[in-house]
Amino acid sequence: MNDERTYRIIGCAMEVHKDLGCGFLEAVYQEALERELKDQHIPCQVQPTVPVYYKGNVLNKAYQPDFICFEDVIVEIKALLKLSGLEEAQLINYLKATRLNVGLLINFGAKSLEYRRFVNNP
Repeated sequence: MNDERTYRIIGCAMEVHKDLGCGFLEAVYQEALERELKDQHIPCQVQPTVPVYYKGNVLNKAYQPDFICFEDVIVEIKALLKLSGLEEAQLINYLKATRLNVGLLINFGAKSLEYRRFVNNP
């Protein structure tokens, strides 16, 4: 499934990685990606508080993704040598718990930008 929204977000991440390379802390990439998203006129919320549902009820604890773009795409960023199944499982669980359907996991820590797109089909 081709999704213009995620394609645009990944393009912004590629631009950040091209300019900064690997080796910075996650917070540096987050700030740079926020600027790039805004420069590209991609609507985003930075670290919003998102309710988490358990058996149909909202929990007191909330989740704060790095970004939510276009009101419904979770964007989680990492600065690791390599993504593992743990980070992928976390994003899948975030999608289920928040009832959002699309997520991007982006890793700036490797020599080449890594990204994965996930779709939650409830």
